[in-house]
Amino acid sequence: MQQRRQFLKKASGVGIACMAPSLLLGQPNPMLPSISPVKPRALKRGDTIGLIAPGFAIPPNILEQAKDTLRTMGFIPFHTDRILGNHGYFSNTDEERAADLNEIFANPKVAGILCARGGYGCTRIMNKIDFDLIRKNPKVFIGFSDITALLNAMYQKTGLITFHGPVGSTITDDYSIAQLEKVVMDTRSKQPLVNKNYPDKPEFKKPEYERYTICPGKAKGKLLGGSLTLVSALVGTPDEIDFTDAIVCLEEIEEAPYRIDRMLTQLMQSKTLHKAAGVALGVFKGCDRTPGPTTFTLKEVILDRIAALNIPAVYGLSFGHINHNFTIPIGIKASLDAENKKLTLLESAVQ
Repeated sequence: MQQRRQFLKKASGVGIACMAPSLLLGQPNPMLPSISPVKPRALKRGDTIGLIAPGFAIPPNILEQAKDTLRTMGFIPFHTDRILGNHGYFSNTDEERAADLNEIFANPKVAGILCARGGYGCTRIMNKIDFDLIRKNPKVFIGFSDITALLNAMYQKTGLITFHGPVGSTITDDYSIAQLEKVVMDTRSKQPLVNKNYPDKPEFKKPEYERYTICPGKAKGKLLGGSLTLVSALVGTPDEIDFTDAIVCLEEIEEAPYRIDRMLTQLMQSKTLHKAAGVALGVFKGCDRTPGPTTFTLKEVILDRIAALNIPAVYGLSFGHINHNFTIPIGIKASLDAENKKLTLLESAVQ
């Protein structure tokens, strides 16, 4: 109990810890080459959108649902036969999944790419992706969850602005569709990423949907990140994300607070998280636990870990494994207002 009291005292004192956020900017990671950002062409009605499944297999009925949604949005869906290969829990073998991604990027008729689902498997194909081909054929690339690995690797290795947004199996609500269209079809130079006002339902009254400031303040930086599990899994690999001067965006699903604690601690011990400009956390759906003497709540863990960074930080923005998602362009400059819980794009993500 004494240990818990000390933890809670530390977490409840985050206001003091955050009163003077560090504004020191770290040096770029010398292990990564300096690459200029590459903005893909803005999508327009009538464009062909390629569907790929670089991780888990997608049921045929869900694939058809995703294609119907794309048609309703005014796009023409396209995919190869590889997407329904079903190799164990993957959509196909590592070689075929990587070949599908490379082929869709090379196809001049395809204007953008939507990952059909996440799951697991993207890290297995990283060394089989033709990043030079991607650099020469930039196009909108959308996904989240396991796709986090691909989004950040493409940006760091080619400069391509990618999009942390819904996958084919989750692009089912008007809010997510509208937010996606705003970012990948609109070339305005400044746009707020508008949080969803959740409906008055029991689901949205759960603690993990609470929106709160961790450390007040404002920050500017490029947007990087995604799934906490994937971001932490990349630490120590050639594809580790360089968070220098970045606004770090993280979300998670169905992980106990002690596992969230472990992954955040791993990131805090990595090379560049302490050089970040700010932290924007989405909804960690299903990650909370009932308070008790043998556990901590999700909020207690987040306050304890993130406040220690001493930079502007907020929890509960509208992204994650939830029904209502805004789309985050990876690599685009943005501003974070932690006190008012707002992210604003400072430039267009497409051209």
